[in-house]
Amino acid sequence: MASHILIAFFLFFSIQPFLAQSRTLKSENQDQFKSFQNMEGAGKGSTVEGLSKVKQYLKNLGYYPTDTNLVTDHFDEVMESALKTYQNYYRLKVTGKLDSDTIKEMMIPRCGVPDNINHPTKQSHHKPGKFNMIVSDYSFFRNMPKWPPSKYHLTYKFRSAVQVIDEKVLKSVCAKAFKKWADVSQFTFEEAAAGSKSDIVIGFYSGDHGDGHPFDGPRRTLAHAFAPEDGRFHYDADENWSTNPGTNQVDLETVAIHEIGHLLGLYHSQDKNAIMYRAIPYGTIKRHLSQDDIDGIHALYS
Repeated sequence: MASHILIAFFLFFSIQPFLAQSRTLKSENQDQFKSFQNMEGAGKGSTVEGLSKVKQYLKNLGYYPTDTNLVTDHFDEVMESALKTYQNYYRLKVTGKLDSDTIKEMMIPRCGVPDNINHPTKQSHHKPGKFNMIVSDYSFFRNMPKWPPSKYHLTYKFRSAVQVIDEKVLKSVCAKAFKKWADVSQFTFEEAAAGSKSDIVIGFYSGDHGDGHPFDGPRRTLAHAFAPEDGRFHYDADENWSTNPGTNQVDLETVAIHEIGHLLGLYHSQDKNAIMYRAIPYGTIKRHLSQDDIDGIHALYS
């Protein structure tokens, strides 16, 4: 079961493209990433170095019970079942093995909000087309949590466990990201005064940071946010962040727009053009809302 994981105060100044050097983008992390490929073909009964990391990846996305201990590299029946569920969810051939297509899917950088495996990922949203019925791809968290009308003006602040980028840069990026949602919804956003409480808290964290959803270093889980009315939005400090990303960097604003969608109550969309699509490949710049994103926020708060 997916956890209830998930600014229009615009800063009127420009900034030069900012590159945040990843603190831990070292050879051992690259080797850890490549180890997924080295496990191709592993199946039930095998013991392969690194399988515990695959188990942890699946657990982070909701395919194992949260209290499961995943310390061994043995491919057991529980892992086979979890892998089959993952393959079915992503419409892959259900083999129960770490085949090439499954590994390829796992290696795509993505949002860390767990997959909604126990509930439909798509709602039955139909809207009339000229010649047929068009089915929307947006979805919501279980029980459709949302902010009450009394909280349509949301405040935010920044608090990080790890210093990754200049706070002025982060504030500017997030201001633009929040404005995207303010322009198409009833929400307004404002930075909270220093020392005061806020509805939303944004920051950079590394590894296991105490929220039950540990980050995994570079190249897989980029960030996550919690559903209303939690308000937490965490960037993975170990990614290579940029305001003008190259092929091996992640765009700060693209991820911010996506995670803010979670903060407002939207789940992942099946529309690959939507900002709420789960995958955000390196070098991708997607700083706009698709019609599916707009329809989703309107449907949730209609």
